[in-house]
Amino acid sequence: MKAIIFDFDGLIVDTESIWYECFREVLAVKGLDLTIEQFSNGVGTKSDDLYDYIRLNLPSPVSLEEIRKSAHGLFPAKMGKPVLRDGVESYLKEAKELGLKIGLASSSSRDWVEGYLKKLQIFDYFDAIKTRDDVVKVKPNPALYLKTLEALSVSASEALSFEDSRNGLLAAKAAGLPCIMVPNGVTAHLDFSEATHQITSMAEVKLGEVIKLVG
Repeated sequence: MKAIIFDFDGLIVDTESIWYECFREVLAVKGLDLTIEQFSNGVGTKSDDLYDYIRLNLPSPVSLEEIRKSAHGLFPAKMGKPVLRDGVESYLKEAKELGLKIGLASSSSRDWVEGYLKKLQIFDYFDAIKTRDDVVKVKPNPALYLKTLEALSVSASEALSFEDSRNGLLAAKAAGLPCIMVPNGVTAHLDFSEATHQITSMAEVKLGEVIKLVG
């Protein structure tokens, strides 16, 4: 094992649960109950599926841009001061101690990802960061992972990915990577039977033990 690759949203910081709260609150006022099952289908990929669902199911026509702006307006207050999910920094430190390269592959924008990494003071841990700005297609397409592997100069058999969403899992598997699932409150109900292994949080087991499980 030469490298580990992290997703960002929902894995390093649980932004996904906050986004669900924001969209659900905005849509409830418009007469649409956004279920966690419906929202989670779009976690880890672009927002098109969510917006298609909203457009098709709203009782009366509403501008999707209005919905988006309203949800984004609620996000800062609901998010508050961002915090790392349990065990994340311990994994980053342990990876460095083990001499592993660290990559990040996210379907979000570079400004979004790097802004949070710098606020949380973990930006310097990463040897390569690839976002939607670097590819034509985001997850579940494997392009983000393939680009990250290339930037780290390692093969898929020499790396291990960490994900929280089904779209992320599918992307990692398509790139040939073993994948460890660390679900959050929004994605915990999804089917991750294809994953290499699943843990509740990175505080549950040390990185070295996870690597041993992968073999």
